[in-house]
Amino acid sequence: MPTIYFIRHGETDWNATGRYQGTQDIPLNDKGRGQASAAGRLLGDVLTRDKCDAAALSYVASPLGRARVTMELVRGALGLPAHGYATDERLREITYGAWEGFTVEQMQASDAQVYAARHADRWTVAPLRGESYADRFPFIADWVQSVTADTVAVGHVGTCRMLMVACGVKSPTEALEGLILQGSVYVFRDGGMEIVS
Repeated sequence: MPTIYFIRHGETDWNATGRYQGTQDIPLNDKGRGQASAAGRLLGDVLTRDKCDAAALSYVASPLGRARVTMELVRGALGLPAHGYATDERLREITYGAWEGFTVEQMQASDAQVYAARHADRWTVAPLRGESYADRFPFIADWVQSVTADTVAVGHVGTCRMLMVACGVKSPTEALEGLILQGSVYVFRDGGMEIVS
């Protein structure tokens, strides 16, 4: 299995205010751009440690703008041309449907029954008119199976959680626990995961 160096996109204003973005194309804010560049420098340190040539890796991002800009800043920090990467729809965030743009409190107020069901089972219960992790997981699993070389991937919270499951690092329940950090590098290698911050 090739190594996957995963980076979550940098902060957006919706991240900062606790709004769920899903497939909405919210741009990075200044803090997020700084996090993306910092992640690129951190990745450079990891690649030096791993004796990897940054230019020899594959690079792929979610097609959403916040992931693409993060990737371009990461590549810039590595001294690579900004646009030398692919995009892949399989890496996009899950759709939050009617709840995109909502805070947790607004989700709960909009449909308490659906919110309670999803709170109890976030892996299989979809947001209102959205998709669940279980709905989206086959796309991530398919992408992982398609990776044939060491790869840098930029995606989302959901992408990372599903990667943990697809790479055999965590169960669905375990993968939904804890934060997925911005400005960090998640290294998936040999059935394990290392978080470099």
